[in-house]
Amino acid sequence: MQLHFSGSVFEWRGPAPYYFVALPDEQSADVREVAAQASYGWGVIPVDARIGGTAFSTSLFPKDGGYLLPLKNAVRKPERLAEGDEVTVALTVRF
Repeated sequence: MQLHFSGSVFEWRGPAPYYFVALPDEQSADVREVAAQASYGWGVIPVDARIGGTAFSTSLFPKDGGYLLPLKNAVRKPERLAEGDEVTVALTVRF
């Protein structure tokens, strides 16, 4: 399953700061349809993603009926992303 969407980078402050992009409702609904087949546990969904020129593998985190795409430093730094930046994401759910 391939998805494309845009969203804002936000910081989740916890014991360590984490950065995410929330999937819009429509794309979250698409992921929910295949979640049982794709998840390897705890509701996380393995994905391959691309933002700008940076491709990466990660897992979507379920949150409040939707999903969050985590953005590690290895993604944010080469793309010069900061909190509040708008990004376009190409995402493939791995089964």
